[in-house]
Amino acid sequence: MLNNPRSIIAIVPAAGVGSRMGADIPKQYLMLGQQCILAHTLDSLLSHAEIDQVVVALHPQDNYFSQLPQSHHSKLTTVVGGGERADSVLAALDFVESINPEAWALVHDAARPCVTHQDITKLIESVNLHPQGAILAAPVRDTMKRSDTNGNIIHTVDRALLWHALTPQIFPVSVLRHHLSAALAAQVPITDEASAMEWAGVMPGLVNGRMDNIKVTHPDDLQLAALFMSQQ
Repeated sequence: MLNNPRSIIAIVPAAGVGSRMGADIPKQYLMLGQQCILAHTLDSLLSHAEIDQVVVALHPQDNYFSQLPQSHHSKLTTVVGGGERADSVLAALDFVESINPEAWALVHDAARPCVTHQDITKLIESVNLHPQGAILAAPVRDTMKRSDTNGNIIHTVDRALLWHALTPQIFPVSVLRHHLSAALAAQVPITDEASAMEWAGVMPGLVNGRMDNIKVTHPDDLQLAALFMSQQ
């Protein structure tokens, strides 16, 4: 638990259609076992004892979310998201700050259904060591190559101290909202919440997370996610 307990509010950006992976519906609504990807993701967040509320940023024309059983959960709220992931996170942060500016935002990808309670707890507890905020990440294990624009190897990159950024990522709501808003106004490319904080001069902490916390981006990932979830 945090030394000074505050509300933990999970934010799930699910507004963009993203890659449909050859399907007719947004990828977060593709089936993974008995329910869709997003439903699994929400189950992990809604059932965690230290998460007080879950805010999902949806596309204004989303016709699928209301059909999920999780959409009626007492801990869940929705907001209208934006065109890009960062815009959706900012919309959710605007809402959260209006009701609880002292909260912590735990931002998690809609298409990462394999996140475990153990990793979520580890990230939340890391705030004691990293009061500026932190992210789940995994050390790079493979040999890394840098290429030119023609697909030829230029050189091998030293993998020491390199990490794969994962989610969730946790930051104080008001601080993250301020830096994310400023970065978007400056047209800075924002790939995750940590990149907005880094741009503002903040050095988020790294929390070693499980490698099976994959993001579903390719049809093959569905089978891999199903395997990981069955083993968990």
